Amino acid sequence: MNLDSHQHFWVYTPEDYPWIDDQKKQIARTFLPHDLEAEQSPLNLHGSIAVQARQSLQESDWLLALADNSPVIQGVVGWVDLRSDAVARDLEHLSRHPKFVGVRHVVQDEPDDSFMLQNSFLRGIGLLERFGLAYDILIFPNQLPAAIKLARRFPNQLFVLDHIAKPSIKSGLIEPWRTHILELGKCPNVFCKISGIATEASWSSWKQSDFEPYLDVVYEAFGADRLMFGSDWPVCLLAGSYAAIHDIARQFFRQFEEVVQRKFFGANARKFYGL
Repeated sequence: MNLDSHQHFWVYTPEDYPWIDDQKKQIARTFLPHDLEAEQSPLNLHGSIAVQARQSLQESDWLLALADNSPVIQGVVGWVDLRSDAVARDLEHLSRHPKFVGVRHVVQDEPDDSFMLQNSFLRGIGLLERFGLAYDILIFPNQLPAAIKLARRFPNQLFVLDHIAKPSIKSGLIEPWRTHILELGKCPNVFCKISGIATEASWSSWKQSDFEPYLDVVYEAFGADRLMFGSDWPVCLLAGSYAAIHDIARQFFRQFEEVVQRKFFGANARKFYGL
């Protein structure tokens, strides 16, 4: 089973999705599971991990309700307030659902580069292993040092880096992102999603060669067993079709044997999220 490890659903309203501004008008509409199935079917993809796009418990419950009626959703990465005194109760409630597989916080929007190292946040992270949940790390490159410290602090907790930490592909800048990625990759409990990279390039004029230096780095850092494909659909539509985004990864992985490709396009995600 080939799997998309990272995509989103929403019923669009300007109030719920203020980050979808005038530059992003083409995704200012509703996206639901039947829309995803139409994109995946021609590409021999069979399901996805649906990831939170709003920071609310209602978002997590809504995604799980979608999953109840949508076999295409293999797992849900939701949101809980990891700093809350009620976090254990919230995690217990959500983890009763068999498709609740992980938690994410939009750390990239936090002004403090060391946000993930705050005591209240660390307390919440420390509870995830008890409930068998992974944690998706959504950050910018300047927050990578904190991610390295976080991963080292919880060696038994599974983490996955979303969007390869959003390096500036458009400018071609690779350091110090490269150094930090290689250091993070030394933590065996950290995986990485090759996702969201086209939206970090020039939306209208990117080419395959723009991504190669960055993909070489993450392959060096995480290898065949800790990388997974993610489309970041429908956000990816800002920079290309679902098929075009899939093809970026497909072209890069053509250099590797079939067993490596099978791991990247599904097996690693299933292992990571315990599907």
